[in-house]
Amino acid sequence: MSQHYTEEFKASMIEKLLGTNRQSVSTLSKESGVSESALYRWRLTYQKQGHGVPEKSKSSAGWSAANKLATVIETAVMNEAALSEYCRKKGLYPVQVKAWKEAALSGYAHVIQADKANSSQRREDQKTIKTLKRELRGKEKALAETAALLVLSKKWQAIWVDNEAS
Repeated sequence: MSQHYTEEFKASMIEKLLGTNRQSVSTLSKESGVSESALYRWRLTYQKQGHGVPEKSKSSAGWSAANKLATVIETAVMNEAALSEYCRKKGLYPVQVKAWKEAALSGYAHVIQADKANSSQRREDQKTIKTLKRELRGKEKALAETAALLVLSKKWQAIWVDNEAS
């Protein structure tokens, strides 16, 4: 029989799973009587809502890039006090969040530079393609002309050979 838990209860369980004094899912399941699958599902839902969720490692070094980015986005509008409180709950330091933000921004800067480089390379490639197409058209015309001359010369020989044989 499935039980219905209030949102406040779910939030308190998530806090116990993800707060500074984190508990494992199995320990929390035994203490609270909530199934492990429900706790995993709640944590996944919390993560899909854009909140940073630490991975198996208790240190922030074990967080995935997606979770770090979610944390940066989540804390972007916070002032220093709110950021500090958030970090205490998550077991982080504000310096870590700021470093993650800088890393995300520098990564974005690299993407912009790569886009510019790709754009200039694309323009050069288009010029090269245009030149090659022009050369190909000229060569196709020359080939068609040569083929026509060859056909005419064979017909000419056929006509003269037929006339001389007659």
